[in-house]
Amino acid sequence: MEVEQRRIMKREEDGEEEESNIQPSLEEELQETEEEMSGRTTEPWTKQVTVRGVLVSIVIGVVFSVIAQKLNLTTGIVPNLNSSAALLAFVFVQTWTKILKKSGGFASYLLGLNHKTYELSGANMEGNSEKSVKEPGLGWMTAYLFAVCFIGLFVLIPLRKVMIIDLKLTYPSGLATAVLINGFHTQGDAQAKKQVRGFMKYFSFSFLWGFFQWFFSGIEGCGFAQFPTFGLKAWKQTFFFDFSMTFVGAGMICSHLVNLSLLLGAILSYGLMWPLLDKLKGSWFPDNLDEHNMKSIYGYKVFLSVALILGDGLYTFVKILCVTIISINARMKNKPNDLDDVGDKKQRKFLKEDENFLRDKIPMWIGVSGYLTFATVSTVVVPLIFPQVKWYYVIVAYIFAPSLAFCNAYGAGLTDINMAYNYGKIGLFVLAAVTGRENGVVAGLAGCGLIKSVVSVSCILMQDFKTAHYTMTSPKAMFVSQMIGTIVGCIVTPLSFFLFYRAFDVGNPNGEFKAPYALIYRNMAILGVQGFSALPLHCLQMCYGFFGFAVLVNVVRDLTPAKVGRFMPLPTAMAVPFLVGAYFAIDMCVGTVIVFVWEKMNRKKAEVMVPAVASGLICGEGLWTLPAAILALAGVKPPICMKFLAS
Repeated sequence: MEVEQRRIMKREEDGEEEESNIQPSLEEELQETEEEMSGRTTEPWTKQVTVRGVLVSIVIGVVFSVIAQKLNLTTGIVPNLNSSAALLAFVFVQTWTKILKKSGGFASYLLGLNHKTYELSGANMEGNSEKSVKEPGLGWMTAYLFAVCFIGLFVLIPLRKVMIIDLKLTYPSGLATAVLINGFHTQGDAQAKKQVRGFMKYFSFSFLWGFFQWFFSGIEGCGFAQFPTFGLKAWKQTFFFDFSMTFVGAGMICSHLVNLSLLLGAILSYGLMWPLLDKLKGSWFPDNLDEHNMKSIYGYKVFLSVALILGDGLYTFVKILCVTIISINARMKNKPNDLDDVGDKKQRKFLKEDENFLRDKIPMWIGVSGYLTFATVSTVVVPLIFPQVKWYYVIVAYIFAPSLAFCNAYGAGLTDINMAYNYGKIGLFVLAAVTGRENGVVAGLAGCGLIKSVVSVSCILMQDFKTAHYTMTSPKAMFVSQMIGTIVGCIVTPLSFFLFYRAFDVGNPNGEFKAPYALIYRNMAILGVQGFSALPLHCLQMCYGFFGFAVLVNVVRDLTPAKVGRFMPLPTAMAVPFLVGAYFAIDMCVGTVIVFVWEKMNRKKAEVMVPAVASGLICGEGLWTLPAAILALAGVKPPICMKFLAS
């Protein structure tokens, strides 16, 4: 799961009431730094993008790319690593250069094209054609990223003034990052150094712990990662603590509601439904089928998780669309009344920032010509990589992309919810349905990437323009940094993916790197091609129930008071353990317990140190993956297998 979904989860926990409580703190931060910013002189954008800053950002981006790739391929949940990257950037250089750490759908729609995912989806299933397979390749994946990832940088450039200054969209994540960066400079080095000491301490512990664990993981099913914490019977249902510092750290960053929703999904699936469905073997589905046949219990696991994700995503999509339309309509009607006394004060406060933001204009011709140029390149390149995707499909996609990008960026500015993957899913279903049975799966998965890339990148750039506006960074410097980061991302991301793909058994449903979203996205495409006949017996009725449950939970959250709504679980988070298992949900809950206790003991210290400690735990074990992968590629195996058996 991408960073965007984590933001959805975080916002849903907080509720509307809590959001209003957050806003004053940001406004206080604005007041505190106003005097400093008024006296700050801004340098030309050419001096803001330094060789040192770019090199350090590339190194940090590469590190976090590897870490994000590991998280994507294991569970699909990636916490927001912006704070960690900003912290490290502040330590190494006293500046901030944004880099796109992750591009493409390597753990979802692109990996869903390979032969292993084809077999897991049911080799004999109607609609899952053997021709709809494309094995990962460094060349075509890199070319695909270069073809689709740059377009989003240009699509909303003409509207940056409208969205940041005229409409005064808040972009909470972009503003929060700006507050963090300005805080480093206004508070001096003391707090940042304290955070870094905490980061390095737990980074070292996590790295050495990963190294220590490696010695006991001789073959599959060995080591601390298979420790039967709650007994062997619970272990068989994946209920155990696997000593993963990566997921403990991720649990510390993710909200309590996200982690508890994961645990609820694990209990509902592996604690209740799957054992009950297993007893119906021979009645609902043949008992002689392979464990991972889509007509067996595995089909229920996949499609019920898809139903939860689609229900949650569709509801959120419609809600944000309505919020966007209502907000635009209200602004058009009440434009003269927008500048009340409070608005005048805010306008005066931001006058210097506005002036700086408008000084380094990015000409409109750059946005228009850049979009047309890269759209033309994509129209030529994508059909060469995927012959199933006709050139006119690409043109139609890019005709609608600007309006979709605006709707998404506007909605994200209001709510902090980036809906790129939901727009991508719409493209997936449409292309899968219109292309036909033989080519529908490939066309749907590739088309998902076309829409998602434009919509996501443009939204992220607009968030970064908000950061630039508040930190008084030149928008040209931010745009150039994004261009550099995108180039690096298009090169580094395939390399980091193949590091895992060659060294580990990626896609094995019983292994560490399950890549659950590859299977989910492929089966979404099969649904688009085949319809409901792709589902196992009684699965459709159960999907209706879970889809309705996802919508109902969201309705209750939005219509009830925040003190009630904030306890509603998150359907998308609940869906992940359906495929992955319960063990990582337990890891995440260990992280949430640590944060809860820490906040009870010393809330102020916890607010400062939790991001640093969590980032250290994530980065340490995540970075151990590099030497572990090199050892695996060299054929060096761990010397000991630690296993637990019944007496």
